[in-house]
Amino acid sequence: MKNNLKVERAKKNITQAQLADMVGVSRQTVNAIELGKYNLSTILALKISRVFGISVNEIFELEDSDLEP
Repeated sequence: MKNNLKVERAKKNITQAQLADMVGVSRQTVNAIELGKYNLSTILALKISRVFGISVNEIFELEDSDLEP
């Protein structure tokens, strides 16, 4: 899954640690999400989108490879 999380954090001047505190995960989890190494839950995606005041689809985008069984 592609994401714009790092870009959105930069726009709001929010560190990985600050975002992690805001949504209740570790900084390492935020880092893994940004690197595409962590498939987050719907709840976490919604929490992150709320922090930035934008839709989940504006931050996260499915790739064709995500749709394969």
